[in-house]
Amino acid sequence: MDNFIAQARAAEQAMRAIFPATPLQRNEYLSARFDADIWLKREDLSPVRSYKLRGAFNAMRKVLANDPGQKVFVCASAGNHAQGVAFVCKHFGVRGVIFMPVTTPQQKIDKTRDFGGENIEIRLIGDYFDDSLASAQAYCAQVGGYFLAPFDDDDVIEGQASVAVEIMDELPTVPDLVVLPVGGGGLAAGVICFMRQALPQTRFRFIEPLGAPSLTQAIAAGAPVTLPRVDSFVDGAAVARIGEKTFPFLRDIAPGDVLLAPEDRICVTILDMLNVEGIVLEPAGALAIDALNDLKDQIRGKTVVCVTSGGNFDFERLPEVKERAQRYSGVKKYFILRLPQRPGALRDFLDLLGPQDDIARFEYLKKSARNFGSVLIGIETTEAENFLRLFERLDHAGLVYHDITEDDLLAQFVI
Repeated sequence: MDNFIAQARAAEQAMRAIFPATPLQRNEYLSARFDADIWLKREDLSPVRSYKLRGAFNAMRKVLANDPGQKVFVCASAGNHAQGVAFVCKHFGVRGVIFMPVTTPQQKIDKTRDFGGENIEIRLIGDYFDDSLASAQAYCAQVGGYFLAPFDDDDVIEGQASVAVEIMDELPTVPDLVVLPVGGGGLAAGVICFMRQALPQTRFRFIEPLGAPSLTQAIAAGAPVTLPRVDSFVDGAAVARIGEKTFPFLRDIAPGDVLLAPEDRICVTILDMLNVEGIVLEPAGALAIDALNDLKDQIRGKTVVCVTSGGNFDFERLPEVKERAQRYSGVKKYFILRLPQRPGALRDFLDLLGPQDDIARFEYLKKSARNFGSVLIGIETTEAENFLRLFERLDHAGLVYHDITEDDLLAQFVI
């Protein structure tokens, strides 16, 4: 794309018709914590609270410029892409048909409808995204609509590159490093294509969820591969296959430049940014900041830009996020305790707890035919080291227990 820079700049200028440039903010808290000059590109502050608006707008703008008679746009999405498409359908006054899984949270359905108003129709089809996608593509072919892909589209990639245009225009210096979240690869492809030409001295790191390493696997194989299983927790970046059109921009990335973020650690980052900075990020939106944990020895004294890609966080998920963050940080554990069935046994156990140890869950089934009963117990504390002292006291007392905190199967069933 020889004229990619000019095209990206044209896309960025056209976007000013619907929203101002998102802020690029120096974050004092992160800068002090990592001894670096940390800037956040706040895509979570776009009108639809994600960068997806950019690609959808640019693609629709260019389709309508080439074919003014195109009146129907179709997409399949359970999240940010749907909201971006809805927003631009209303702006351009065209009809949008958005296919979503039946299992999509009502909050996301309502927000999509709010953004699109009378210009969109939402169709709830299938239990899984693949079912919605197949229905959307079949409908699109049937009515002669334009299928607006979430990332695997040249015009979408070009639209996402407008993030890089704004970073270059807003940052008072040249960044040493730009940290980008990766799902299908549209944002990463657009940003690096622009910056490799405009700021060749800038380096990049790419971060994807541990449970959805589509870029990692594609680089290893030299071509996109379909992951056999994806952890959907980081729903904005949990993509089973990197895009066919985005991967050519990314194939030359060194394997060491792609980082994997554990889902539970992302929860720690979400809570940290919410509690300390008052910044609401969805799991995918927290990826770039979370990567700083792995980069801390490389970024000291450097100027670093992290793209916070989205802030569409459903607060009904907050208890789960807190739970996972506590378990990752080691301040909450679950275990099965073998407790003698005799008067005073529970009191003896309670006396072993430390002053910062708090019982968060307690389930005890007494079976009269046995001398011992099993207790499912959850304990929260203030520091992970407190559990070492607690377990020492339990061992000294001769109590038998089994830590199930890291047992994924049991955790899904009982926690």
